[in-house]
Amino acid sequence: MSLNTEQFTAANKATVDSLLAVANTALASAERIAALNLDTARSALEDTVSGVQSVIGAKDPQAALAAQSSLAQPAVEKAVAYGRSVYEITTQTQQELTKMVEAQIGSFQKSVAGMLEMAAKSAPVGSEGAVTAIQSAIAAANSAFGNMNAVTKQFADAAQANIAALTKQGR
Repeated sequence: MSLNTEQFTAANKATVDSLLAVANTALASAERIAALNLDTARSALEDTVSGVQSVIGAKDPQAALAAQSSLAQPAVEKAVAYGRSVYEITTQTQQELTKMVEAQIGSFQKSVAGMLEMAAKSAPVGSEGAVTAIQSAIAAANSAFGNMNAVTKQFADAAQANIAALTKQGR
């Protein structure tokens, strides 16, 4: 069994394409987080200026305390909204990356199955046991990947439920 030049070139191109897709996804996520941080910083600065102006413009100490205490609730709500936005961005990025990894693993599994089939056809007489052992190992690895994927999804679902519960409490 020999790997021809076209197969090697195609494998290298697929690897580079998948790495570029991962890099672009990561950069898009970083860009969204940076924009969110910039917007949050701008909003916090505006809120601080507005709050200071309202406290300074108060006619008496009670009005100043009332102005200051009225700033707390919006700040908490904005902090919760910021946390929710960061969580949404990271969750979307994780889902996109998971889809990419699953597609790559599916492609890899097909490729390995094809190579195994070719190897089994060209294997010398008496090596059926070795081929069967390799096939069993690959089936076990595929099963382990499926189980890992299920556990990861359960963990992500639990985390999402916890974030939703915390968000409701913060309102």
